Amino acid sequence: MKQGIHPANYRLVVFKDMSNGHTFITRSCAASKETIKWEDGNDYPVIKMEISNMSHPFFTGQNILVDTAGRIDKFKKKYAKKA
Repeated sequence: MKQGIHPANYRLVVFKDMSNGHTFITRSCAASKETIKWEDGNDYPVIKMEISNMSHPFFTGQNILVDTAGRIDKFKKKYAKKA
């Protein structure tokens, strides 16, 4: 591997699925301004996700519509033909 191209600031980060509240902790270098108190009593940066393996239809076997931030409407508005 090439030296100096990979980030060096990996730390423990909590990822939170906003559709069902599922959280898990792993190492990441993603930036976050918010923190959350984890089960061990320590504060960790939190990254909010719209969907994870606990809510994705492929993994759950359920067909649910997840549109937490109006993504479809934002897409249609952005790419609508201008008159």
